[in-house]
Amino acid sequence: MGKSPNDRLQGTLDLLILRILAGRGATHGYAITSHIQSISEDVLRIEEGSLYPALHRMEQEGWIRAEWGTTTNNRRARFYVITGEGRRQLAEEERNWEALTTAVGRVLRFA
Repeated sequence: MGKSPNDRLQGTLDLLILRILAGRGATHGYAITSHIQSISEDVLRIEEGSLYPALHRMEQEGWIRAEWGTTTNNRRARFYVITGEGRRQLAEEERNWEALTTAVGRVLRFA
């Protein structure tokens, strides 16, 4: 079953995380938030209280898997990797995002 319109905000976070993992490979949580913040030129900031529950939920859904590894600062961290199911979910989230932004664009143009 698809997501309801009320789930769009959560879906947007899923979309961002899955896209980063698809593009960058194994990435730890702090690097995910830093990348989002950097690419968005500090417009988007994902707090730990949102990120880690989302990562846990996505792992439970089978969209990502976690592996222990070492960061560039020689710290132990969980690195997240997108799965085949995650790639399918990413494609769905991208379609949903496109539909949402198209609809909002129409309203803005014709209101």
